[in-house]
Amino acid sequence: MLRVNFRKQLNNFELKVNFEADSEVLGILGPSGCGKSMTLKCIAGIEKPDSGTIELDGLTLFDSNKRINLSPQNRRLGYLFQHYALFPSMTVEQNLLAGIRPEDQATSQKDIAEIIKMMKLEGLEKKKPQFLSGGQRQRVALGRILLNKPKILMLDEPTAALDQYLKWQVQLELVELFERWQKTILLVTHNREEIFQLCESVSVLTEGVNEPKQSVTSLFEAPQSLSAGILAGCRNFSRIEILDLPAGLFKAVDWGLVLQSPKLTADAINCGAYSHNFKLLKPEDSAAINQISLKCHYNFSNGAIASLVCSPLGQEASNDAILYLEIDSSTPNLPQSGESFNASLPPENIIFFKD
Repeated sequence: MLRVNFRKQLNNFELKVNFEADSEVLGILGPSGCGKSMTLKCIAGIEKPDSGTIELDGLTLFDSNKRINLSPQNRRLGYLFQHYALFPSMTVEQNLLAGIRPEDQATSQKDIAEIIKMMKLEGLEKKKPQFLSGGQRQRVALGRILLNKPKILMLDEPTAALDQYLKWQVQLELVELFERWQKTILLVTHNREEIFQLCESVSVLTEGVNEPKQSVTSLFEAPQSLSAGILAGCRNFSRIEILDLPAGLFKAVDWGLVLQSPKLTADAINCGAYSHNFKLLKPEDSAAINQISLKCHYNFSNGAIASLVCSPLGQEASNDAILYLEIDSSTPNLPQSGESFNASLPPENIIFFKD
């Protein structure tokens, strides 16, 4: 069990982190500059928090009141840096050997052979990092970390430096590794796709403050804040005025629409909707709830998905009233630029925020 609760003053804000992780892949999701990497550095002992505690499996790694601050070498944590930190003058085999702890030198060759097989590095043992692909370099770095027998694994933006094809390939390899390595893993990223594909739970970090941990599914279905909604991929937001709480009736002020949802709460002040949750209406759909008359300003068809930039009729002059819709490109009578059409926003697909 990893328990983290500390504060550290940074240039523009105070980093305040509080979470627990236990035999799971926990993603820390946040925009650039929010304190994600600094969080890992504090846990690893590379940076020192101003106050608080960090505990791993009952061992105190840091405690400001007790003046405990173990060195990185004594924390037994595996930390994969963004650019892997391989030694450029060393071969794959030599880089792996650098991860062996002194007490494990007797079995080093056997351990390295097992890691080379596990990380699919056969045939690359004598190559130096400059002759490896991005995915291969990452596997070497991960192998070196695992040879150190860490208690937890921490990955800082593991696919940020890779192109789209390599990124997908490395994500699949990470999934396989995570399934074999049944311990706590922290994964820091700004990429919601990585969270969805690699993590079991997630904590959103914004301007130095992390939200309570939640399942990845709940992040995408019910983000806890506007910031979390944006990071989860929601693009449509509006302030609201509650008209009839028991009936779930409210006005989306920025969109100029009166809508209904059973999910409406008394403390909600904003609403949101994912682009893919809007439905195009057919003539026979006259009974649909939350019908909206829209004008399509742009239709960006991209393969299987058409991205529509629209506004409610009568709100065309308002930038706040812009709505982004994603519709299956094979849908009959798909609206084109300049055309008006009818859509609906299913009540159960509206998200409400308290901030």
